[in-house]
Amino acid sequence: MTPISPRQSQPAGLNPLTLSFDKIGELIDGTRWADGFAPRELETLAHYFRAYEAAKDTKVVEEGAREAHLCLIARGKVTIYKASSDGDPKRIATNGVGRTFGEMSLVDGEPRSASVVAEEPTVLLMLTKESFTRMTEEAPRLAVKILLKIAKLTSQRLRQTSGVLVDHLA
Repeated sequence: MTPISPRQSQPAGLNPLTLSFDKIGELIDGTRWADGFAPRELETLAHYFRAYEAAKDTKVVEEGAREAHLCLIARGKVTIYKASSDGDPKRIATNGVGRTFGEMSLVDGEPRSASVVAEEPTVLLMLTKESFTRMTEEAPRLAVKILLKIAKLTSQRLRQTSGVLVDHLA
């Protein structure tokens, strides 16, 4: 496994946390997101994630930005906003520990579809596109497991959104 470079670019507004791979693994394991992963897989996963802290009111992601990474919330809470047709930000979700955001950009590389703001001091575990690509080469079975988790999550969110849309149209 290739270690993550300490010189890897740091997202604006986020403070990198210097945590051991064991501690990152413990943080992942402490979330529902870890369900379905064996202890050895969590240990391997920890080598591909980096930990960051966001202060309250920090804009973690800007709608339209091009950086590609998935974030797993290890502590804290974020709110996701989407600009309406008139440009006003509308709250679409508030997510806490064990929830993720950014999975679409990790998969498709397209600009961010929403903005994300920390509602309180928040610890995020980030899987960048570069780290995920490395994972596909070094631990392909684990990368497939991550993709299946992302596909299931995306499917669940699409079903929920379809329900809301139907209620809105009725």
